[in-house]
Amino acid sequence: MNVALKDTVLQPVKPETPSFFQHPLFRPLAALAVLLLIDFALIPGFFNLEIRDGHLYGGLVDIVNRAAPLMLAAIGMTLVIATRGIDISVGAVVALSGTVASMLVGDTMVINHGVPEYVAQTPMALAMLAALGAALLCGLWNGALVAGLGLQPIVATLILMVAGRGLAQLLTDGQIVTVYYQPYFFLGSGYLFGLPFALFVVLAVLAVTAFLMRHTALGLFIQAVGINPVAARLAGIRTAALVVFVYVFSAACAGMAGLMISSNVKSADANNAGLMLELDAILAVTLGGTALSGGKFSLVGSIIGALIIQTLTTTIYSLGVPPEVNMVVKSVVVFLVCISQSDQFKSLWKRRAA
Repeated sequence: MNVALKDTVLQPVKPETPSFFQHPLFRPLAALAVLLLIDFALIPGFFNLEIRDGHLYGGLVDIVNRAAPLMLAAIGMTLVIATRGIDISVGAVVALSGTVASMLVGDTMVINHGVPEYVAQTPMALAMLAALGAALLCGLWNGALVAGLGLQPIVATLILMVAGRGLAQLLTDGQIVTVYYQPYFFLGSGYLFGLPFALFVVLAVLAVTAFLMRHTALGLFIQAVGINPVAARLAGIRTAALVVFVYVFSAACAGMAGLMISSNVKSADANNAGLMLELDAILAVTLGGTALSGGKFSLVGSIIGALIIQTLTTTIYSLGVPPEVNMVVKSVVVFLVCISQSDQFKSLWKRRAA
């Protein structure tokens, strides 16, 4: 007994790591802080803010405004990945929803008291609802293929990735649809209380989603399906309906992102709108700490991941680096994220740390 007590006393005591270093959001926040420090050191006036015409302008405001569509797509993608799924049709849904809304709004010009002005062919609210309805149908299609027919998520969403953008191109005959209706521009480039209106849209979607995940059983069910779908089904969870829901929700977020993008650029480009957005959304989710293997997820982490990607893009462009380098940097980041999430790397890292 004395020997055991002696051995216990002589064992070295490892210092405890501060809790904030172990927080899941520490690494994405640290990465974002490093990027912002680089901007502060290399880009003069990057953090300068000014108010013009009651609107706040500056580099940070531009990052948040331009990252808004990606943040919406990342919120939807988070729930899909949490159920062990993937949705690579996000960009196609963005193109399709923006095309539907732009075509319905149109660019009709009338003469009002001798003054030419543009009016909407279809009421703007109805056009936006039609665009979101098209996005919801896309999500329902993905969910039916994954949950109903049992297709692999990447294969099921690959079908819509090709067909959705092709359908958008057919609707526009491969041309860019221009919109001149002023009220439509408010969604993507308008301001509310001095801040971009797109930011309030993202915060509203994030708040509703976080409420559903934290204060209802929906978040727990999604985690259960992501950890073990068979056990979740045996426990009474309607896994098929839940899988359909996350794909519909992801498509709805992509549809809102498509409206935001078309509103911001005042047109619908079925060829380029939302191009590669699905990859940025997946990267944002993984950077935020959500594992590709499913289970636990972080909505706030996905938002931070989207800000990291947009900050990285803005930094590269501001430093005068060729745009092609941006893709190379993203590929390196994807590689590092995937390596860091592998079980072999984690076990090797723990052995090295020990």
